[in-house]
Amino acid sequence: MAADADESQYFVREIERNDGCALKVKQCYLGDVGCVVWDAAIVLAKYLETRQFYEPSSGVNVWSGSTVLELGAGTGAVGLMAATLGAQVTVTDLEDLQTLLRVNIQDNQALIGRGSITAKVLKWGEDVSEFLPPPRYVLMADCIYYEQSIVPLVESLKLLCGPETCIICCYEQRTEGVNPEVERRFFELLQQNFNCERIPSDKQDSEFSSPDIHILHIKRKAL
Repeated sequence: MAADADESQYFVREIERNDGCALKVKQCYLGDVGCVVWDAAIVLAKYLETRQFYEPSSGVNVWSGSTVLELGAGTGAVGLMAATLGAQVTVTDLEDLQTLLRVNIQDNQALIGRGSITAKVLKWGEDVSEFLPPPRYVLMADCIYYEQSIVPLVESLKLLCGPETCIICCYEQRTEGVNPEVERRFFELLQQNFNCERIPSDKQDSEFSSPDIHILHIKRKAL
């Protein structure tokens, strides 16, 4: 897909911030799972604006200046939200999604004031040295999907996360096919090295939440 890709292959999903500005996130009409804005990405993006992280009236902004890495970023919606809130963000995905990520970064540049955002290729399970030192936050929306990616994903998390890193994982619980087994396996592997805390719905965005979509804070176990 060329960087000056034909506009006709995109359609736009708007994600409104609490201040009334809207992220305009392009999706592809054709393509794999990374080309659309999934519900879990919107739930996670809006969670980043909740009071515990961001309350401009009382001067609270956890994101300002924080280093953030998004895994399996797809369209980049979650990372873009973090960047507009002031974070220094790197959004990552496979090579074939880089064009879409770059288009969305370019289209939303006007909303990114003190924050920053860049797109890079990261294949789970491979070398992560260019993403170190460990980021303050790792964001993941709907990454627990493919059976063959579970082991490399957990491997990458182990390599990327320091003792202070907080992984915020948002996923839609799916009950059909292999999905329950994939989820079970992911958390089984993860809990060998990490602790998981489920975030109750009353701490999520009041409008953008769902009983099927879960948010977890995940941190390394102390050695």
